[in-house]
Amino acid sequence: MLFMQTHVHQLGQVDYLPTYQAMQDFTAARDETTPDSLWICEHHAVYTQGLAGKIDHILNPDDIPVVQTNRGGQVTFHGPGQVVAYPLIDLKRAGYFIKEYVYRIEESVIRTLAHFGVTGHRVAGAPGIYVRLDDPFSHAALTGPVAPSDPFRGLGKIAALGIKVSRHCTYHGVALNVAMDLEPFSRINPCGYAGLQTTDLSTIGVSASWQEAAGVLSQKLVTHLAP
Repeated sequence: MLFMQTHVHQLGQVDYLPTYQAMQDFTAARDETTPDSLWICEHHAVYTQGLAGKIDHILNPDDIPVVQTNRGGQVTFHGPGQVVAYPLIDLKRAGYFIKEYVYRIEESVIRTLAHFGVTGHRVAGAPGIYVRLDDPFSHAALTGPVAPSDPFRGLGKIAALGIKVSRHCTYHGVALNVAMDLEPFSRINPCGYAGLQTTDLSTIGVSASWQEAAGVLSQKLVTHLAP
């Protein structure tokens, strides 16, 4: 099977709704010969709600618009200072399934964080990547039983993930917090978890530009999502 190089497109800072529509249009129009794409962008402030999203997880949106989407997961926030990556991948051609696709996206984020000296962690049953708030640079693994009442104790979420697969083809993707206003996260239960802390590279002491983080994440995604 012919491997087609993923095309990386830097979209800049764009509104969410037209980008969401463009992803759907691209996916509906593509066929088995269409090269995969990776769209990298930054959004103006918006809350996006997943298919299973419950309205009571949106506590006080105030002046920030809420957009209902067809991705998995609950509510999250997108805003300036966050790198949003949308892999538009033909999984059938790539030769792996959704569970591995999610794992590969998370691994790309973990490797991106490692580039900046930060250790990223997975939490079972809660897609996305987390860091230790007290010591984000520690290489120690998360150990011990997770308290069901507080599975995120001591952790902050630094990357959120939500995907959609249509006819074996993916859209939506992953958002990595770089240097952003985190206050809007306090107006929702991020990803459906009340009290879940959210952080970014800047808050944990990493001085990286949006462009630098976007470049590293793009390279890791292209590498790890390859067939």
